[in-house]
Amino acid sequence: MTYAITQTCCNDATCVAVCPVNCIHPTPEEPDFGTTEMLYIDPKSCIDCGACADACPVDAIFPADRLTGRLREYEAINAQYFADRTPPPAKASPTFHTWGEPAFRRSLPSDFAPLRIAVVGTGPAGMYAAEDLLLHTNAEVTLIDRLPVAGGLIRYGVAPDHPATKGAGETLARFHAHPRVKLRLGVEIGRDVTVEELAAHHDAVIYAVGAPADRRLGIPGEDLPGSVSATSVVSWYNAHPETGPDAVDPSAGRVVVVGNGNVALDVARVLVMDPGSLAATDIADHALAALRGTRVREVVLLGRRGPGHAAYTSSELLALKHLPGVELLVDDRDPRTGEAIDTAAPGDKAALLRDVPRETVDWTREPAPDRHRIVLRFHSAPVEAVGTERVRAVRVTEDGSPTATEIEAGLLVRAIGYRGVRLAGLPFDEATGTVPHEAGRVSGLPGGYVVGWIKRGPTGGIGANRACAEETVGTLLADAVAGALPSPAGTPQAFRKLVRSRSTGLVDARGLAAIDRAERARGRDAGRPRVKLATVPELVAAARAGRWRHLV
Repeated sequence: MTYAITQTCCNDATCVAVCPVNCIHPTPEEPDFGTTEMLYIDPKSCIDCGACADACPVDAIFPADRLTGRLREYEAINAQYFADRTPPPAKASPTFHTWGEPAFRRSLPSDFAPLRIAVVGTGPAGMYAAEDLLLHTNAEVTLIDRLPVAGGLIRYGVAPDHPATKGAGETLARFHAHPRVKLRLGVEIGRDVTVEELAAHHDAVIYAVGAPADRRLGIPGEDLPGSVSATSVVSWYNAHPETGPDAVDPSAGRVVVVGNGNVALDVARVLVMDPGSLAATDIADHALAALRGTRVREVVLLGRRGPGHAAYTSSELLALKHLPGVELLVDDRDPRTGEAIDTAAPGDKAALLRDVPRETVDWTREPAPDRHRIVLRFHSAPVEAVGTERVRAVRVTEDGSPTATEIEAGLLVRAIGYRGVRLAGLPFDEATGTVPHEAGRVSGLPGGYVVGWIKRGPTGGIGANRACAEETVGTLLADAVAGALPSPAGTPQAFRKLVRSRSTGLVDARGLAAIDRAERARGRDAGRPRVKLATVPELVAAARAGRWRHLV
């Protein structure tokens, strides 16, 4: 029996580090690492020890002979990766593992005074950086977030029906209570504290502020009511406190989503799936109520290119194929689509659609009231959102064709990518939406560093941030040893006093723990894992009330 990695793989390589026989690839030392959709276990090398399954932070690894339902395909997917690859041979050793020379790239001399480092952003990028610092050095870390609750993209970006993926957040959250960590939530850089003030109280500052903005389509009618970004939809169903309960109206029978990446698939899946299934998740109460009242019957996903170049990962498409009560369909009106699917080689993305029904859809007809489906339409792009008071249709065209088709729809969602935004006090590249840097070191800002999407652009999933953080932390520590970090003038006590005087909703570690207890208690009452508090006042009130009860 061997093990297999399945859909929820986070790609952070925790499993690679514990494997005694080097059977999980690509490893961080191999060229393919960070470019594959997931990691894979070589069935010929696996010795069935289970170490990888125990270490996996997102419960993605199972014995292959115990895979059931939609997960059965992953035994073949893991094996397929090694069909034309030969893993590097293992040297003779007690554990059969290929060990390199010891390397301590992220460490400080034993007599080095503890560094005071601020990490701005508590999503996966910031938390991987904090983890690296706490595990490899004696640094004191201040975690800062503009929201009064930690988690970032894991809390507010992962779809509610992917609870295993949220497990990575639980793993990283253990550092919130670390003895060398101070939590300063509800503090916005640029509003409450400037970049200069932050630097004056710390040896170094790592910015992990992500890419919160969305990319626009640039078509007529894009600003009509009923035209929203995928960012707004994801925030809406995840109870983001800056997105109101009325931000999305899911009452339309048909929805058009522009884009076919994983976020687009998330939006399509949540809008069309059975609300009863979502009732067992941490979806926002207002979103669950809206979906129960008016369930979307059809979602159309538009992709500019063909099925072989779709932006979604194979694992997310496979999950869509097995969504209970929802039909997956390929719009067959463009002959290039069917040809690409029929001629695709095994393992290609297009080949995954070979058993999916195809149909030339009549877009002038209303979706059937008793039929729920997701339609993949390739070689197609939007040219106009049609309507006066709100969106009533979307005009789309084929790739390279002057003709256009009008798809009747009451909601248009743009899901064509994210973009970083300028943070006052930091340099910014408008073309890439990132902060200019050298291996994570902010250009022209001694003591300033970046990690995550604001560093490399909006690419890569949760696990990609581990390697990204390792590079940045390595650069920071090298600068520290070289004496290149500026000396802070302020003390930790002075910074604490500063943020308390500036932030009206400051939350510390005890307050965060109180929020967690409150949400879990609400969840127990409703038979759900948690019910999120959906506004800043609710979050701050729960933090203060719970903290007071704890002290009493």
